[in-house]
Amino acid sequence: MTLNLSWIDDFMALAESGNFSRAAAERHMTQPAFSRRIRALEEWLGVDLFDRSSQPARLTAAGEWFRRASQELQAHVARVPVEARAVAAASERTLRIAATHALSFSFLPGWLRGVEDAGHLGPIQLDSDGMQKCETLLLTGKVELALIHGHPQVKSSLDELGYEYAVVGRDRLVPVSVPGGDGQPKHRLEADGTVVGEGLTYGEDSGLGRLLRELKGRDYLKVVSQSVLTAQLASVLRTMALDGRGMAWLPEILVRDDMQAGRLVAAASEDWALALEVRLYRGRAPLGASGQLLWTGAIGASPLRGPGSQSRWLNQG
Repeated sequence: MTLNLSWIDDFMALAESGNFSRAAAERHMTQPAFSRRIRALEEWLGVDLFDRSSQPARLTAAGEWFRRASQELQAHVARVPVEARAVAAASERTLRIAATHALSFSFLPGWLRGVEDAGHLGPIQLDSDGMQKCETLLLTGKVELALIHGHPQVKSSLDELGYEYAVVGRDRLVPVSVPGGDGQPKHRLEADGTVVGEGLTYGEDSGLGRLLRELKGRDYLKVVSQSVLTAQLASVLRTMALDGRGMAWLPEILVRDDMQAGRLVAAASEDWALALEVRLYRGRAPLGASGQLLWTGAIGASPLRGPGSQSRWLNQG
């Protein structure tokens, strides 16, 4: 014998009134037919749900438990069509991704090529912005995935709310400057935090600036106090650094080609570099086929939340 879901509605009607005749009328059937359906449910469960020796009929202990279970089951069944439509819509829609400017220019193109080796992603809508705006786009459901920098010791708003992420690459923030005539940095950062030349730093609302403030503390604030220019975006600071306007902390993945070509050089010791993770966060709504392909590749065989997650494309940064 298998469960007939309509028996649940029969049971709830009788549990509400305790009267077989009234419940049968509510369910638009004769009392004998209604009673047979209640008995069939009890036989399927293997327990009596009602004490029929009293009027009105009362729920047994098992009946009380089953009423709670039935309420949960009815709620779940009611959600099924809505969730099914959401999944169907997700499979048809364009994949929406938010990525910081720095990662959009440098990391994202090569990473997507690696993902597409495993399957076609279809149309993608990319929102490229600052880190905080990317977090907001994911929080408000305007994108399905967000690619941003992170660090295990600094919690973002997404981390605070328990959003899942996978680490898909590694990067560093490194102080760089154009070289002078002798090949040495035109602007440099001393061990004590003194800037020789000019300094370029991130604004208060910058995500990378937040990481530097949290992890470098007073040392970074000392550099900020000597800054001649602030900006929210790493791409803007890179342009200013290439123009010779000062020393700036920039994602290594963004300036790798510049450093290999000698347009920029390290402007401080390795102690001033800051190791970062490249993280892919997912939203709470069901992912479409393309989003699921991207996410499955990012997390590997088993989904993990937090810095323990790994990826088959790890260390592209």
